[in-house]
Amino acid sequence: MKKSLYIYSLVLFGILYGSCSLKEFNPTSLSEEGALSTFDGWKAYQSNCYTGVWGSLIGLQYGIISEVGTDLWTFSYNNHNQYKDVMAYEEFTTSSGLVNNVWTFAWGSIRDCNKTISLSTKLTNGNAADIKTLVAEAKFLRAYYYSVIVAQWGSVPLLVGDDPISLTPKRDSVSVVYAQIVSDLRAAFNDLPVTPYEGNLQRATKKAAFGLLARVYAQGAGEGLSEGGKSYWLRAKEVADSLINQRAIYGAALYDDFAKVFASANNRTNSEVLFTAYGLNPYNASYDVFTGNSKPNIYLHYYPKLDDAFGTADIFKRGVNANTSNAYYGRLNQQFIAPTKYLINCFNAKYDKRWENTFTTAFTNYSGVQAIASLGSGVPAPANVTYAAAQVTLTTAMCTKYGINPAFAGQKIYPYADVNAKNASPNATWQYIPMIWNKGDYTGNTATALSTLANANIHPYPLAVDEDRFFCYLSKDPLTTADKQLRKYVTVNIDDLFDPSDPTGSTYKAVTTTNGLTPNSLANLFPAMNKFNHNFDGSWLGGNFQQKLGNIMVMRMAEVYLLAAEATLKSGGSGADAAVYLNELRKRACRNAADFNTATGMQLTTASMNDVFDEYARELCGEYNRWAILKREKAFESRLQTYNRTAFVNFVPAKHYNRPIPFAFLNQINNASEFGTNGY
Repeated sequence: MKKSLYIYSLVLFGILYGSCSLKEFNPTSLSEEGALSTFDGWKAYQSNCYTGVWGSLIGLQYGIISEVGTDLWTFSYNNHNQYKDVMAYEEFTTSSGLVNNVWTFAWGSIRDCNKTISLSTKLTNGNAADIKTLVAEAKFLRAYYYSVIVAQWGSVPLLVGDDPISLTPKRDSVSVVYAQIVSDLRAAFNDLPVTPYEGNLQRATKKAAFGLLARVYAQGAGEGLSEGGKSYWLRAKEVADSLINQRAIYGAALYDDFAKVFASANNRTNSEVLFTAYGLNPYNASYDVFTGNSKPNIYLHYYPKLDDAFGTADIFKRGVNANTSNAYYGRLNQQFIAPTKYLINCFNAKYDKRWENTFTTAFTNYSGVQAIASLGSGVPAPANVTYAAAQVTLTTAMCTKYGINPAFAGQKIYPYADVNAKNASPNATWQYIPMIWNKGDYTGNTATALSTLANANIHPYPLAVDEDRFFCYLSKDPLTTADKQLRKYVTVNIDDLFDPSDPTGSTYKAVTTTNGLTPNSLANLFPAMNKFNHNFDGSWLGGNFQQKLGNIMVMRMAEVYLLAAEATLKSGGSGADAAVYLNELRKRACRNAADFNTATGMQLTTASMNDVFDEYARELCGEYNRWAILKREKAFESRLQTYNRTAFVNFVPAKHYNRPIPFAFLNQINNASEFGTNGY
């Protein structure tokens, strides 16, 4: 057993894990001699190529290592107990669990892609057009997995056949790996349809291959690669421009309003997405046939533990630390990843609506009046919250505890949201569907006092002085003591959450009696990145609030505009030309159309690489790309030194530009010393 290459250990698991994600059939009983020689059996096996997308790559592990250890994210409340290896390069070894999981899932999925492609030439039946499309999907996915591996680990073995895996693997050069990725993507683009195979939105299409090709060229450009006498930077610009200019032909689009990107109604069918990790649908019959597919829990890592900040005895009513308790936020029991001051300051929230559409900074209670009315005694416990029970009557003691003006004692704070409950299926169980109580209407009448928002996680910004539907507000713009005294909710200036001894803004205050916060437990708070906290009918897993079922975008059209701007500058183009691409994103981010002008700063006349870095941060923070961007720009040293001292003090350029080769893999091959650890 020890002589088996580690990735073999997940081959069977991969079959079980992802087989029904594309609504095929469960292939656990397949034999290559029989079913895999027929089109139907091979087609079912082909769905395993998508396993890695919903494995560690999108579910959690890759979501973390692809973002942290950069200028965007740091530890909350100065606690280094979790993920310190990837977040701050502390004690980073070949035994890193996150890194090992990403390595394992990516290689396991490459194995499935290789087998799918190899078996396609041996089928005894099947339509040639169908076979060509499904092979193209496999080539696209193989390219995606390799793009992850080569960006994270550098030189790795290039395996494209279905041969027995060698116990003495040899590394191929980065240039060879990128050439194969490009070849796969060009072949995939040629053979993939514009609309997904069989109308299944989970499957890859031409725009996915086109978009990923632009990303791959940009990443390879950071390695100094060229093709046909042209730098990869120039190739990246050519591909990005082609997709932008021909987007209508390929079914690609850029929403005209950033708020639409993460609107609940657009989660399953998103016009801007190029390729998505498709979440399980609890209303589909296949959900109850097979539920082994991964259900991501990445969202809760970006939220504070409200119980630790407030308790649940006074101003905060329904805890989030316990499972199946809070039917508005879900289970927020991690709080590991908080934005750096740099990321926060990237947003000019006066004009840029991406701020509140990315970060939750006002926290509320919720009721379940709709659920109680529709289900009576059968209402599930998380939704069994009356309108009165969701209200907070401020007392003098509460005001003193939280620094609220005591003149507000006796006044009420009302819930912002109200949830209905619907039983989706035996396994998915309850869905919690939020609506929003209208400001100033205290009737509790669900027929007249509730409204539906495009995204129920989004709160008004800035929070009005007379707002009475939130119990806490983290203010981006510093408020004076006098300003705070006008508000009946807990008010904390975001700047006051940071330790002033760190000029880079990468250190939050610890929970200590001397942190200057009232009470000191408020140091648990930070702006919560809400992109992955899906909160709509069909997104909840009723028995486990840590997990959500919504789609997570692997790549969307906005990235193509950013790649075009970046490649323009890197290939010798002008700042004015780069600004044209960035302005497309900045224009749709404006609160009002009139805000798009140079006086507000929302319109650029020229752009530098710092502008590109900032725009990537505003538009795509959290979306699985920041580490790779800093790598290809060779910017870890400069940007960590300026914006994340916590990570900079441990960063060793000779080592940390690549991830460690996992010990579990090295322990099962015969040439571990020769293969190497990447310097770890």
